[in-house]
Amino acid sequence: MKAEVAAAENAIPTLMLEKNFNKKKFSVNYAVTTNSNLLEIQNLSRVQCLGKKLWPEVEKVDAWMISAETAVFMKWGGLGMVASELPEAFNRKFGSQKHKITVVTPMYLGNTGKKKAELKDELYVGAERVDVKVEKIKTIDVRFCGEKSTLNKYKVDVYMAHHEASDYIFLSSDRFFNIDPHKNNPSAQDGCYIMNQHGINEVERFAFFSKAVYTLIESLYKDEIKEISKPNVLIANDWHSGALSGLLKYFTIAQVENKKMEKTLAEKIKNLPIIHIAHHLGYQGWDYENTSKILNSLYGDAATMVFKNAKAIKNSNPRATNTLIVYDCYNQASCNFHLADRVVTVSKNYMEEVSKELGFGFDFRDILKIRKDHRNFFGIVNGYDKNLISPNKDKIDRVNNYFGDTDFTTFDENSLDKKLHNKKEFIKLISRIASDEEYRRKVIPLIDIYKFEDVAKSIKDPAKTPIVCATSRLVEQKGYDIAAQAIVNLAQKYTDRNVESPIFVLGGAGDVNYFELLSKVKDRVQKINKRIAERIFVFRGYKDEFAYAVQLASDFYMMPCRFEPCGLTQMEAMAKGSLPVAMSTGGLVDTIEDGVDGFRTEAFFSNKRRVYGTNLAAQRLKNNENAYTETLEKALIVFYRNPQKIYDMQKNAMHKDFSWDVEGGSVYKYFNLLTTGHL
Repeated sequence: MKAEVAAAENAIPTLMLEKNFNKKKFSVNYAVTTNSNLLEIQNLSRVQCLGKKLWPEVEKVDAWMISAETAVFMKWGGLGMVASELPEAFNRKFGSQKHKITVVTPMYLGNTGKKKAELKDELYVGAERVDVKVEKIKTIDVRFCGEKSTLNKYKVDVYMAHHEASDYIFLSSDRFFNIDPHKNNPSAQDGCYIMNQHGINEVERFAFFSKAVYTLIESLYKDEIKEISKPNVLIANDWHSGALSGLLKYFTIAQVENKKMEKTLAEKIKNLPIIHIAHHLGYQGWDYENTSKILNSLYGDAATMVFKNAKAIKNSNPRATNTLIVYDCYNQASCNFHLADRVVTVSKNYMEEVSKELGFGFDFRDILKIRKDHRNFFGIVNGYDKNLISPNKDKIDRVNNYFGDTDFTTFDENSLDKKLHNKKEFIKLISRIASDEEYRRKVIPLIDIYKFEDVAKSIKDPAKTPIVCATSRLVEQKGYDIAAQAIVNLAQKYTDRNVESPIFVLGGAGDVNYFELLSKVKDRVQKINKRIAERIFVFRGYKDEFAYAVQLASDFYMMPCRFEPCGLTQMEAMAKGSLPVAMSTGGLVDTIEDGVDGFRTEAFFSNKRRVYGTNLAAQRLKNNENAYTETLEKALIVFYRNPQKIYDMQKNAMHKDFSWDVEGGSVYKYFNLLTTGHL
């Protein structure tokens, strides 16, 4: 599968954008024209954002979920879960009626050190160590710029496979989808986001992915491939496939103008409806250095024509007047936000936030507000298969076998008394890790800890001892600094020696600066209240068995997030009877009912502006630290004073089902969207 590069005569530089054009002082002027093709390009953003194009009749859904990540073969975050679980649930529910969603994803090959994927004859073993038998269907030529910024033909092998209820189409290119790291790869980049040995970064990789998908679609509509059915709807999973709308709509029109494509073929391709799923809008696929290279790669000898006519819908943001760049930088999400037929984000409340607040919607706030007003922007909460996140006997057996002498047990909403048993087991486990250095090195060898203390003897009554945890990634989004301040605030306030001090378990993989910040919390609290300080356990790193044990035992799960488009962690916690104590942002508002199955802040602020809550609450609380401290205190007071209410709330939380296919669940909303264009 070695990439074969054609000769440089493929390059037509006079019709492509000038190298580094964006680094010079320039302005884009949209010339008045009577040319019908150029007019169509100029007006397309307006047509799409205002929802003027009718959704086609879709009797039998044959959709493609186009995703850089999948939970089955290459997972890095929640969007990979959506890419695998939504098609699975959809196909199981509607497959008997001949509807289906096929997953289209890169075939990653190589070894990052953390993620390894390989192809052995007809067996593909993905980065998540799931193997699947693949069949090579075709090799297609994808035109894309090489190192010298000239258009080359790169060979892409197309494979098909079947896993569980879903068909998969894998696209293989050893230049773009190789994951062996470059010597200059940034330490934070891994998995499919790595800079690989060929110097390909994530934005260039996924621009190529979009171009390869487009090329495959063109081949299908030319009837050059018989083994794959033509899709009738495309689902672009976040910014990674954000260039698709421009390719299917702009590029086909430009090809007609340049007499390189028949109009009948162009009409079929450009009318394929595209649904863009936006996860966190902070991730958009920026690449300033390679702006001209990527645009030339996508649009070839039509790049200048397309760029000079890619007029954005009029809005109040002077940075977003062209659909292909933001200000002077290539932005891969931008094209789909302007040109997709529908835009979906992963919760209803996050939809409201990004279309109202600049701090959430960034350069696309105004565009998304226009789309929402014209009913082609929707919020659909991510589903989560309850069977995967409820206390699972096989998983718990593995946890017990791993730790050696623990006896964690499974439970459900009808046997919550067993959660107390798990609390006792966890107290023994954490105390042994604190007191037995050899055991600690064995069970959590790659996790850094800070001053773990043996608390087994000091805890007189585990039933009256709240366990509060936070085991998300150590990143700014998760608000660990807010959690830290809330703990210090409570330590200063709580002097009641008649109650058992909480156990706090805080940490995860990520930024060492947040590990140091949390470590200082323990030291600060030590000076205020030694009983609370000895029960603060701070760590950095991730071990699945340890994280699972923490959730099995915890009464509360801290989520002081600065933003959370949907959130899956709160769903995992609730399924294990751990009540989320959360900020009222994004999907946390849609999934947690305050006082019923968790606790949420009365107000939420972004850039000192009230985003959620009443004016009265905002005036009283003033900032997120105060709001979260109040909510955490409320949760602990209920625990100490009204254990029956906590029991009832835990039962409610465990009973809640976020599965895709529950009655009225998200899979039905996607079915309506795919068939009618509306929920």
